[in-house]
Amino acid sequence: MIAKNLTIAIPASIISDTPHLREKTAKVGLIGRAAAVFRVQNIIIYPDRNETDQRKEIDLITTILRYMQTPQYLRKRLFKLDSKLKFAGILPPLQTPNHPIKSKSRKLQIGEYRDGVVLSKEKDGFFIDIGVEKLSLLREMNYQVGDIITTQIIKKDKRIEVQSVDKNEIPFYWGFSVITEKNSFGTIVLDKEFDLIIATSKKGTNFVQCMKEFAARWKSANNIIIEFGSPNRGLFEIAKDEGIDLIKHAEFIINTIPHQGTKTIRTEEAIFSSLAIFNLNTN
Repeated sequence: MIAKNLTIAIPASIISDTPHLREKTAKVGLIGRAAAVFRVQNIIIYPDRNETDQRKEIDLITTILRYMQTPQYLRKRLFKLDSKLKFAGILPPLQTPNHPIKSKSRKLQIGEYRDGVVLSKEKDGFFIDIGVEKLSLLREMNYQVGDIITTQIIKKDKRIEVQSVDKNEIPFYWGFSVITEKNSFGTIVLDKEFDLIIATSKKGTNFVQCMKEFAARWKSANNIIIEFGSPNRGLFEIAKDEGIDLIKHAEFIINTIPHQGTKTIRTEEAIFSSLAIFNLNTN
């Protein structure tokens, strides 16, 4: 996709109608996989039922998505035994560039990027675990033990040395971040500088009817958010409950699955369908 910064917003209730943890895990796994396939930078999870405490659902979705995003070699360090991850084994692998399979230091390349975790403070800086048999030295002092950082390999003689980098400056996709929203749907965009807001709805405009205008706006935008509702309550219903006019809230309200053959579209299905169509249209 052309967007420099692409965010999707999903409701906490996407798993509320799924009774078993295994099925909840599978559903969230599909969302994480879709986000990675279409290079989504941020996933916002928002509460969509004012009368219900959804902290448990938000915590489960967040934990699973962050586990998926974490390189395999860091998972044991960062995720202790957690009942929420009981069925993590069924999650689809992301196979994104931040999930390298190299585990030997001799195979590392100068300039290569690796996510790592700060293990200890040393005289010259910090020792970092970047997923090989040797710890790496970071000659910077503005971190703490336990910090997760993105690094670039700058030396690999007797000792591997790395420098910290901003993942937004990496010239290729480096996975997604997960953001938990404590406030309701309508406040998502208030404190974030989105210059294109897209809502998806079966009551929206058939994408074919607005695809040219959409592609032009997408091309000119730098910070885009695509909002999704739940199978039981679409964005019009969610917005109405908060006194929000969705038509004024979003620049585009789009139906990416016109003439659907089922009564409802699952959120994970809507995400895959919408991102695929937008990807084709904007490339």
